[in-house]
Amino acid sequence: MNAKLGAAKNSNESVRFEFGENWSAFLRLLNESRIKNAEDSLKEMLGTDSLQGKSFLDIGSGSGLFSLAAKNLGANVISFDFDEISVRCTQYLREKFYPGDDNWQVIGASVLDSAFMDTLPRVDYVYSWGVLHHTGNLLAAMENACKKVAPDGFFYVALYRKTIFDGIWKTFKKMYSHSDKTTQVFFQRLWSFKTRLAFFVKGKSFKKMLWKYNEDRGMDFYRDAHDWLGGYPYETISPTDCHSFFEQRGFILIKQKIYTKGVSWSISGGCNEYLFKKTGSKPGRNSCSKG
Repeated sequence: MNAKLGAAKNSNESVRFEFGENWSAFLRLLNESRIKNAEDSLKEMLGTDSLQGKSFLDIGSGSGLFSLAAKNLGANVISFDFDEISVRCTQYLREKFYPGDDNWQVIGASVLDSAFMDTLPRVDYVYSWGVLHHTGNLLAAMENACKKVAPDGFFYVALYRKTIFDGIWKTFKKMYSHSDKTTQVFFQRLWSFKTRLAFFVKGKSFKKMLWKYNEDRGMDFYRDAHDWLGGYPYETISPTDCHSFFEQRGFILIKQKIYTKGVSWSISGGCNEYLFKKTGSKPGRNSCSKG
């Protein structure tokens, strides 16, 4: 497969946050420690120390960090992203760490492109962290993604949680995504100040939070803040609705991380993480094969 296969618009939105530029900047911060932290976070959530010989589909690969982490744990990886710069970021990591390895494919495509999704095999692990709610059609994206999980396979997904401020945030994110760099930097600094002030009021260390943030997933607080402020299109889903969606499609909930960290999180949302398992059933037409 090549980087152009399956390319399609994610939605009809004319305003869209450029995630790829953010991930390109993040790669300049990537080091061995961040890679190991990403590996550890996968192992912790998936409940395994090895993905040796397993198939892993990274939907919305972004920087490519977690595709790399899965590959380092032994998986055969397929990565795809709608954003062309994100595709190049993932390709860069593949060429740097696994040049010429046919067991890591990087593709430019949309999860909303059903024709493209039909070309992919069902896999042992589908991974999509903070992606599907930015497609412009969350439920369709979830539908297409969950079909790629093989019987007894797993779906690790992170989705924005629903809050009473969703309408406000949606309006703000659209404005932010359409703004020039100077305006975006202003709001980034305002967000950073708000966060520092909240930690000061609580008597907690902002620096320790940054360290733990990097340790948890190998990500960067400031890059993620830019991603959060801009992430548009924007949709949310409650745990109850998420559970119901997957249960109706033959999944059971294995583990979840529901974030309810005070007023700040109630206002700004944040991602809930879920690990679902596809209950064993007769393989479909494309189970363990393409098409």
